[in-house]
Amino acid sequence: MRILHAVRSDGFAGVERHVARLARAQSAAGHEVAVLGGDPDGMRASVDDPAVPLRPAATTAQVAALLRRHGPSADVVHVHMTAAEVAAAVAARTVRGFPPVVSTRHFARRRGHGPRGTVVAAVASSTVREQIAISRYVAEHVDGPSTVVPVGVEPRPDGPAARERERVVLAVQRLEPEKRTDVALDAFAASGLAADGWRLELAGDGSQRPALAAQAERLGIARATTFLGTRDDVEALLGRAALLVATCPVEGLGLSVLEAMASGLPVVAAAAGGHLETLDGTDPLTLFPPGDADAAGHALAVLAGDPDRRDASAAAGLAAQRARYTPAAQVAGTDAVYARVLG
Repeated sequence: MRILHAVRSDGFAGVERHVARLARAQSAAGHEVAVLGGDPDGMRASVDDPAVPLRPAATTAQVAALLRRHGPSADVVHVHMTAAEVAAAVAARTVRGFPPVVSTRHFARRRGHGPRGTVVAAVASSTVREQIAISRYVAEHVDGPSTVVPVGVEPRPDGPAARERERVVLAVQRLEPEKRTDVALDAFAASGLAADGWRLELAGDGSQRPALAAQAERLGIARATTFLGTRDDVEALLGRAALLVATCPVEGLGLSVLEAMASGLPVVAAAAGGHLETLDGTDPLTLFPPGDADAAGHALAVLAGDPDRRDASAAAGLAAQRARYTPAAQVAGTDAVYARVLG
């Protein structure tokens, strides 16, 4: 099957990583795949397949132009996020024989915001034949019916055991208000781990970084806290840290949590959104009430102080990932959606 993915983006965060990994898995399964959008360097490194053409598309107009040019040669156009849906609607209206459009919904909210939200939502959805939701949580909060297709990641169980890793609590997320990175700082301070030589590392950047740096100073953990900025080596970071903390209470899925599970890295996450699905059936200590820094700090302290519990938590996460979140299962589920739109 000839598949054309499109996302309006010049960055490389969760959605772009999702697109890149799905494209790689589909190509490995024998499909002919191309990708529009995303930071070229990040996409190239993540796709890691010379058979998958990558074309930059940072604006909606650029996505629409590329879809007009390359869309007719595809069997399915698979778009990600509202801007790419709008671009597909524009292209479909100006190109005869445009292929069916499938959209993946990555966020647990309806289309359209602001004064033009209703119009944007109507245009964006006008050519979408089928929707894929990355979790049940997302499916329950978006407009229109959707099929849940769990995200797949490759297991990486060959790294060191959790007890053998560096004394690092890692957070991988944008430093924006909805991610609640302030809770991660409060939790690390509450855990008392800095006094035992542990460090908190924050991978990601955003508008909250100055406020978070000031918070670390107030909490007395500034010397044990490192702001890593935007990174293209997240897999390596996950492979050496001993714990991951994920504080966002509205995560559609939580790709960093899923990647941590695949890396044999124990997780402490807010018990909300997609985290309730990815961590279902694993160590109950991994979930804390959203916003409760004391509970999160307690979980971090228990896992840090008990290497056996840390290893067991990592093993439970890895087993859940292998059972439910594999690239092969994601490709199969996505293929089933494509088959429906192709009749």
